[in-house]
Amino acid sequence: MSGSVMTIKKAILPVAGLGTRFLPASKSIPKEMVTVVDRPAIEYVVREAVAAGIEQIILVTHSSKASIENYFDRNFELETTLEQKKKFDLLKEIKNILPEHVSVVSVRQPQPLGLGHAVLCAKSIVGNDDFAVLLPDVLVKDADLTNDLSLMIQRFNETHASQIMVEAVPDHLVDQYGIVDVASVPNEGQSIVMQGIVEKPAVGSAPSNLSVVGRYVLPAQIMTLLEQTPKGAGNEIQLTDAIAMLQQTNTVEAYRMKGQTFDCGSKLGYLKAVLHYGVDHPTLGEAFKVLIQEL
Repeated sequence: MSGSVMTIKKAILPVAGLGTRFLPASKSIPKEMVTVVDRPAIEYVVREAVAAGIEQIILVTHSSKASIENYFDRNFELETTLEQKKKFDLLKEIKNILPEHVSVVSVRQPQPLGLGHAVLCAKSIVGNDDFAVLLPDVLVKDADLTNDLSLMIQRFNETHASQIMVEAVPDHLVDQYGIVDVASVPNEGQSIVMQGIVEKPAVGSAPSNLSVVGRYVLPAQIMTLLEQTPKGAGNEIQLTDAIAMLQQTNTVEAYRMKGQTFDCGSKLGYLKAVLHYGVDHPTLGEAFKVLIQEL
């Protein structure tokens, strides 16, 4: 058991999926590299992790996704060119994509066998450390300086209970999500013990209206459980099944988020993200609002 001073330093980002929902945009570039305002979607997810104290980003990736790794690497030729042209603002911008203390490593997922399998691919890198999982299709725009992932990690450190981020969705839409089974709905920013996850329950029979967002804080031992998880829905190793096994011995909690989510895997969710991040952009925001009003 890790001591109370230990905190979560590693985050797994599964980026191997081919993004069929986003075709044709994702035909020749990874869906994670589609631009939201002025930077690729994945940068927002990495920033969220870094803001929560993560120091190692583990990309679980695929041969078609080299541009993601390149984006988080230094580009010496480009830096030299910008320096010669005295474009120091841009130089600073491309050098500061990742803080110095954060590293990005990648590991391949050889077959598309589901989210649980993607997480398991990172086992050798995670080792005996507890870790976070962030699904990069979902952007979390935080209301506060301390982001939701930070609060989940704080809660995990205090209680050693696994944390699954959830958000309230309208009752008539529960059949589109994984819904958590909880005794009562916690306030935003709070966690509550959960009994399990029900995939896409029928409207009217859902255990709650809290849907799973795609942010997890999990103990190292879930890797062992994933190795033992039989293939479930879609002939894939499901993370949900391993979490259900974990619940037999450990407390798992649902953390109700304060921020807002955007599903950038869907075209409309992506457009919504562009609007929200666009109007809040430090240099473009005000002009962008004017453009929207002119429509």
